Amino acid sequence: MNVRRLAAIDMYGSRGTTRRRWIILAEFLVGVVVMVTWGVWVLASAHGLGTRVLGLWLTGAGLNYAPLSAYAIALMRPGALDAELAGASIDGELRRYTVLQLWVFIPLSLVVLAIRDVLTRRRARG
Repeated sequence: MNVRRLAAIDMYGSRGTTRRRWIILAEFLVGVVVMVTWGVWVLASAHGLGTRVLGLWLTGAGLNYAPLSAYAIALMRPGALDAELAGASIDGELRRYTVLQLWVFIPLSLVVLAIRDVLTRRRARG
């Protein structure tokens, strides 16, 4: 899975409106801030194992929004989203990535996938 592509497809949606791009960017940024803050708060006030696990899950799942946010910010540049999706079958990718976005619930999964993508691109360049 390509995390940058996930962010791009989510930002574009079915019509590619500017309004949707801003809403999705806000969703990603709020996801990082709120989930990580809440997770850290739960961890700090946890007294039992279940509460600690919940705090760790919230923090890890919230961190998944960090690469999505970074890619969304990059894709907000004029023409960047269109260039990313050039030649793409939007409907097909929307169906595929609608299911793949469930990876956000697996703590740190998108962080690991984004790091893997960056390292792969760097190796390919040189």
